[in-house]
Amino acid sequence: MQSKKGSEGRAITIYDIAREAGVSPATVSRVLTNRAKVSSAKKDEVLKVIEKYNFRPNTLAKGLAETRSKTIGVLMADVRNPYYASMFVSCEMAARTEGYSVILYNFLGDVKLEEELLERLFEQRVDAIILLGGHADELVSNTEYAEAVNNIMATTPVVITGKLDGTQCNTVRINSVKSMELVMEHLFSLKHEKIAVVGGRMDVLSTYEKILKYKQCLKGRGLPVDPELIGDGGGYDFNSGYRQMNEIFEKGLKPTAVIAINDFAAWGVMRSIHEHGFEIPKDITLIGYDDTYMAEAADPKLTSVNYNYEEYGKALVRTAIRLVEGDETVPRVHMIEPSLVVRDSSGMRREGE
Repeated sequence: MQSKKGSEGRAITIYDIAREAGVSPATVSRVLTNRAKVSSAKKDEVLKVIEKYNFRPNTLAKGLAETRSKTIGVLMADVRNPYYASMFVSCEMAARTEGYSVILYNFLGDVKLEEELLERLFEQRVDAIILLGGHADELVSNTEYAEAVNNIMATTPVVITGKLDGTQCNTVRINSVKSMELVMEHLFSLKHEKIAVVGGRMDVLSTYEKILKYKQCLKGRGLPVDPELIGDGGGYDFNSGYRQMNEIFEKGLKPTAVIAINDFAAWGVMRSIHEHGFEIPKDITLIGYDDTYMAEAADPKLTSVNYNYEEYGKALVRTAIRLVEGDETVPRVHMIEPSLVVRDSSGMRREGE
């Protein structure tokens, strides 16, 4: 017999069953395949909806769901960025420890390519997919992309490092708010008050959270928030840092400290500071984010926020594998706590500034 059709006239899918039963698509799949234990209450709800629509899963799809490839797909924004390179290596090492291999697809910031590669990963029958950057980093989620992810999640777990409204993705992400709190506490301890933030875009979730916390920290100290010291509409590369720092100087402003959105942008900030005749940290303190090899290679060595890449990679991979194995106790959100690595680019504010 054929499954009944929904109110929209299309065939009922696992995702439809999950939505009506109030469970994840993975739970529906587990009920259908008996691959793992499901609580009686959830199982009963799923079976009620299945019976309501006389749902019959495709036999081939069911068979594929019971076969594991021991492979995790990683879809990444741009592996040329040291942050993403570090993240991929940590995921690969964690997967290898668990007896899994990793497939990397790199979409180079091209959102159309991102959508195509997501579908290609799914077609390769990986056991789970990890999304690093791209649509899952957006402050306002793309509804079409969310729907595509939902369709994949009917049979394949998806883990993200940002947010994707309208989906039930599990999230493993950095505590961005805490990271800015660490930076601001460090700068306040060095008596800095005139602090700039350079690089990044406000339509990216992590950047938005950092800027919001930056403003809250200033206000908490009774300090003014100067919009002229906050870069926006830039990016996460050398040129963005260089251009936005130049713009600050061209306005006749001289902050005593600068927070770069990542180490890449920090190098651009460094060049601008040097070209304007200032020294780091004697005249201006500089803080970066990501604590990549660029922080150690900088001159002076760069104070930077560290994300504990080994723990981050392990958490992403273990979350994906636990979902594949049907573990219903996996937390929906797992926060990675950052730390601040203080190096030579940090200095006390000079008297009178």
